[in-house]
Amino acid sequence: MTWGLEGGTVTFGAKTAVDDVTLQVTPGSVTVVVGGDGAGKSTLLRALVGLVRLSGGRAQRPGKQAIGYIPATAGLYVDLTVEENLAFVARAYGVSGSDCRTRSEELLERIGLTETRSRLGGQLSGGMQRKLAVAMALLHRPELLVLDEPTTGVDPVSRAELWRLLSGAAAEGTGVVVATTYVDEANRGSTVLLMDQGKTIAAGSPSDIIGAVPGTMGVVRGSDRPPGQSWRWGTSWRVWAPADDLPDGAEPVAPTFADAVMVAALASQQVV
Repeated sequence: MTWGLEGGTVTFGAKTAVDDVTLQVTPGSVTVVVGGDGAGKSTLLRALVGLVRLSGGRAQRPGKQAIGYIPATAGLYVDLTVEENLAFVARAYGVSGSDCRTRSEELLERIGLTETRSRLGGQLSGGMQRKLAVAMALLHRPELLVLDEPTTGVDPVSRAELWRLLSGAAAEGTGVVVATTYVDEANRGSTVLLMDQGKTIAAGSPSDIIGAVPGTMGVVRGSDRPPGQSWRWGTSWRVWAPADDLPDGAEPVAPTFADAVMVAALASQQVV
């Protein structure tokens, strides 16, 4: 069974937050939704799990008891201890006492919070809170796990640990969807959906998206900005020539995924 949205559209009054977006989530895989603030990622995920009504299109999802969802906020109760957070979720999803204890111990060890079981959620660091939220969403072994920017504001080590947890969930057969503003995280997904202003601007595997970059990419060394579509890249400039007409002094290079994201955004705005 494949979960997702087909032609999903969400409107709030005269505003279209999600515009004819198709998202497919395969069990055992990780799908990454990438976009800037206001791109429509959160609304898309809320529509996927049934928290927002679709104005158009259709959704395919498992029953509520088979979904794990973490909003952009921490997704835990700050006035409950780590153990109490897990126990609360277990009761909500009908996980029995013995199963809850076994599963909680397994997850606490996996996320490295065994020694903090008696600490209040509000006393945890940001990275610990996000890891606990993931553990809470995984407690009942969901078929579909949906996370809205779980790594935003989290230190690099905790980001890596969170992605290890998500990869482990996918390896166990869960379909995982992650929204992020970090372009570098897209390569962790088997499928990527790039969004801008509520619309899909590119979709496919990372290699598919790179391979679909039209025209020619180039690099120009130096401080002066070259003509055409260009952006700063460290001490050099990346240049996109949609008609293969690189400016003088530009060296052709193979596009990276970050290049592909930038080109998709430029192309969607018809800045060619």
